[in-house]
Amino acid sequence: MSKTKTISVFEYEKLKKGQVVDGVKITSPIIDALDRFLGEGNIPYYSLIHNGVKFNSYVGVLQVGQYTINILPKADKYSGPEQKEVWNKMLIDMLRSVGYFKIQAPSSSNLKLKPNSILDLYIQLFLEELEYLVRQGLIKQYRKHEANTAALKGSLMFAQHLQKNLVHKERFFVRHTIYNKNHLLNSILFQTLELIESITSRTVFSSTIESLKLHFPHTDRIKIYEGLFNKIPRSRKTEPYSKAIEIAKLLLLNYHPDINKGKEDVLALMFDMNVLWEEFVLSSLKRNLGSRYRVQGQKSKNFWKRHKGATTTLRPDILITDKVNSKTYVLDTKWKNLGKHNPNTNDLRQMFTYIKYFGADKAALIYPGPANDLVQGTYYREHNEDLDELECGLMMVECSSNIREFQKAITSSTLKYLT
Repeated sequence: MSKTKTISVFEYEKLKKGQVVDGVKITSPIIDALDRFLGEGNIPYYSLIHNGVKFNSYVGVLQVGQYTINILPKADKYSGPEQKEVWNKMLIDMLRSVGYFKIQAPSSSNLKLKPNSILDLYIQLFLEELEYLVRQGLIKQYRKHEANTAALKGSLMFAQHLQKNLVHKERFFVRHTIYNKNHLLNSILFQTLELIESITSRTVFSSTIESLKLHFPHTDRIKIYEGLFNKIPRSRKTEPYSKAIEIAKLLLLNYHPDINKGKEDVLALMFDMNVLWEEFVLSSLKRNLGSRYRVQGQKSKNFWKRHKGATTTLRPDILITDKVNSKTYVLDTKWKNLGKHNPNTNDLRQMFTYIKYFGADKAALIYPGPANDLVQGTYYREHNEDLDELECGLMMVECSSNIREFQKAITSSTLKYLT
């Protein structure tokens, strides 16, 4: 394919026909492809505007034909080229820290290239996983095979035999068991290789792809659908395949080929930034808060029940218990730049309810911010204008390009508030 062109935008930014971004002109085929992709339904990544699209709170990468669109998180007012590089690295590091890039290959700690996008990183990790499997030896499996052969082996399929061999008496239509590398797992891996070859033009990948394809000389093509991955046999023998298959599933199921020849295909690897921020804060606190505190994510408690129906639950993002004094703290993460504004009223109401139902001593909303800051706030009593003792603070944590420093800042701010 022709050379891939890469552009980067921030969440909530617009992309319009004729616009030039990172030296690349946005053409009609790009916007038209995103329009058709949105028409498939339930696509929350962006919305249509006049002659363009506006991105939502999802980050990641959209591969549209030969164009790679990086959608980056943004928690400050700065959006220059240097900030794009910082946020691209930060996004990859955040995804890695919460476990989106766990892999088996022992060489993975020393990645071979600096990824330009999440897509590049997934491709690289997949190829490393596959190289690891090839070095270990691709497994063989038994499978049923039907064929019209010159020898009678296995069981004769009478209906098909009579249909195909009325003239050719010397042949037999049979079903028999064969043991080779042509099976479901290897077919999935080979088709992922073909997909990668079609969507990237990075020369650093080309020789690896060609080399790996030589290990799949007689692999059947199969129809890819979500239920197919539920049919994969799980055993100690197939366990080394798990991460390569996980990445293959991500790439294959998020690839949307355009049915009209000559149009732009779309591959979408997108993540809800609100969910990622929650997972990142949770993993940071679990890793760094220390053994004194028990940190739980998404702990549920029944809240309301419909008569003869389902129950609605309350589920704060993070629940922290101090094992020494048995105090409980509720934290909720919000991916937005609060600035000097007060939190959303619904967020404050939600935190008030959490305090009541979970018996929390304190609650706090955690935001990304340009600097570390802690703002304390107190609820009013229900029946008069006096301030209550129920406290909901606001924690702003400075975003750092050093992911370890970022995690330490989250932990430090949390400890400061708890104590």
